[in-house]
Amino acid sequence: MSKGFDWDDLQFFLAVARAGTVSRASRGLGVDHATVIRRLNNLEQSLGTKLFERNPRGYNLTHRGERLLISAQAVEAETQKAERDIAGSDLVISGAVRISSLEGFANFFLAARLPRLAAAHQNLAVEVIAIQQIVALSRREADIAITVQPPESGRFVKERLTDYVLFVYGTKPYFANAPRIRSRADLQHHPFIGYIDDLIFMRGLDYLDEIGARRPRLQSSSLHAQMEASLAGHGLCVLPHFIAVQQRKLVPVLPQEVFLRRTYWLVMPADIADTARVRAVAHFIKEEAAAAQALFLNGV
Repeated sequence: MSKGFDWDDLQFFLAVARAGTVSRASRGLGVDHATVIRRLNNLEQSLGTKLFERNPRGYNLTHRGERLLISAQAVEAETQKAERDIAGSDLVISGAVRISSLEGFANFFLAARLPRLAAAHQNLAVEVIAIQQIVALSRREADIAITVQPPESGRFVKERLTDYVLFVYGTKPYFANAPRIRSRADLQHHPFIGYIDDLIFMRGLDYLDEIGARRPRLQSSSLHAQMEASLAGHGLCVLPHFIAVQQRKLVPVLPQEVFLRRTYWLVMPADIADTARVRAVAHFIKEEAAAAQALFLNGV
């Protein structure tokens, strides 16, 4: 090392390693962009090595950066343990937590509840990604993921969040002018709205084959758009009960016979799962899901 090592620089290193960009790291730390860059430069000069590869998309760890990450995480874990031991429940939760969630859970359940989390933790910033894609937790593009298909490998903490049920829905005006549905087989005679076939990125989101519906002529990558098309009278769609119950115009079709059951999982990278900020957000999500079991399951 060319000069004395400043341990405080490690928090800036960790923030950029997890966020992938200086801008997001600076928001989480509550400092300006220039401060983060300066502290990273100090750390690299102190160690005499390059820790990140800079590119237009952000900062990627070098091989030596990956090695330092292991040590930095250990230092952080011991520091947080000491804080918990000394401060106990008075420990302030601060920083940024990015949640990647399927659209339905994020937009129709979590969003309305997050203000309570914000009110409880004034120094916590929460970001929600609710787009139909897979966010790479391994590349630290998110701190928490809500998914129906947890990763099968890698260093992740995976917890079953809640089961939920889905039904086929339509509107009374649609049913008034459509063939009567007496059995599952009758669904073949009705138009459906569903996901775009080649954009279904999780097996758990491929509903229509499972219920015996014909392939839809109207498709969207957005569950919200599918619901709006059904509300407009185009046809039937498959929706989680906790979403459809908010729309009085929607009526379930053969609810005792035709329904699906899925599971939401909460997934976190193992290296940050025990940090105070991530634990606080994960605990909040689990508590809210547990309190809403009737909404998710509808007695099924």
